[in-house]
Amino acid sequence: MEYFTLARVLHVVAVVLWIGGVSMVTTVIIPAVKKMKSKEEQIETFEKIEGRFAIQAKITTLITAITGFYMVYVLDAWYRFLEPRFWWFHAMVIVWVLFTVVLYILEPFVLHKLFKKYANQNPEKTFKIMHRAHWFLLLLSLITIVGAVAGCHGWFFF
Repeated sequence: MEYFTLARVLHVVAVVLWIGGVSMVTTVIIPAVKKMKSKEEQIETFEKIEGRFAIQAKITTLITAITGFYMVYVLDAWYRFLEPRFWWFHAMVIVWVLFTVVLYILEPFVLHKLFKKYANQNPEKTFKIMHRAHWFLLLLSLITIVGAVAGCHGWFFF
């Protein structure tokens, strides 16, 4: 198997695990946690699950970055960032940057502390805000995936 094909396979698998995990957290885990009786149980359960997923997300976003950069380099596809029809290239980078900043900077240094503080004060409001943020990131990711798959196959939407 040539290196480019391996890079593409690893890229797709990493994105599936990463965004699939975001989907699971958004559509299953947060709603289930919100229905728990005590705020202590909500906070403890969410932190355990999200903490384990954060490790997976950090690894898969790193693999996504390395393989994505490699494929653009091998294809010498930098020009695509200058053409509007390749909008999904920009979207992939934006989604990756958003998640990377959240996973590597905001979550460990800011969001974890804020979550504990506000979840103890008002868990319902805290989980509602967090759920909306997850929905935003998931929808942005899905739009990007649709654009990337369509664009890779020559369908540019305009």
